[in-house]
Amino acid sequence: MSFPYFDNPGPLGLAHRGFSREGLENTMPAFRAAAALGCGYLETDVRTTRDGVLLAFHDATLDRVAGSGGPVGNLSYREIQAARVGGTEPIPTFEQLLTELPGVCLNVDIKDAPGSAELVRLLEKHRAHDRVLVTSFSERRRLGALRRLSRPVASSAGAVFTALTVLLAPLGLAGVLARLGRYQCLQVPERQGSLRVVTPSFLSRCRRAGLQVHVWTVNEPADMERLLEWGVDGLVSDRADLLAGILAERGAWPQQRDEP
Repeated sequence: MSFPYFDNPGPLGLAHRGFSREGLENTMPAFRAAAALGCGYLETDVRTTRDGVLLAFHDATLDRVAGSGGPVGNLSYREIQAARVGGTEPIPTFEQLLTELPGVCLNVDIKDAPGSAELVRLLEKHRAHDRVLVTSFSERRRLGALRRLSRPVASSAGAVFTALTVLLAPLGLAGVLARLGRYQCLQVPERQGSLRVVTPSFLSRCRRAGLQVHVWTVNEPADMERLLEWGVDGLVSDRADLLAGILAERGAWPQQRDEP
């Protein structure tokens, strides 16, 4: 089965929480800035408020990016609306991101249990199945979303299936695991502690199994160049400006699609 999300002639360039040199991660200015550079793929996270509104937001609490506020899940959306990332920007809803930038695809990391069902509702409402890749460290959240959707949606493995694939790919089991876990992609760091995860041989095994490999979070041009030479299928980066230049040299930029 093919997934339109992956329909791009070159390696994917994913803007990690948008693009902001000022640290305004997961805000509409950061997402718009990435899109203005030509990014067709934005990485984001989703969390739900106490009253069930799905936010484009990473942390469990507001404190790091907004200075104070406490756990997101304990607050109503009305309370969230008063918070400001970096002291200046409101926290967007996922629906706002989905509808205001229709020309981009979204790599969505589900951060809490209620977010799984709410993400499904919004994807069904806006018929956005082809624009989204669903992932989560929690296999329960990820697979729960995939099972509820009325149409197949691209997915990256969660923590359990990622670890199993890294360990068992040398035995030729990557494809079997991918079918069991309903994923078409692995999103991994180049290293995990002392373990080097991404190697040319690992990429070759994943390619034979029909799996894409996206590496996060890659911010140095030399690392981008090396990983692309090895044949990675995507790079997740805070420096979408640098990644844009490198992919443009390879004829793989810009990556936005025509708006529906």
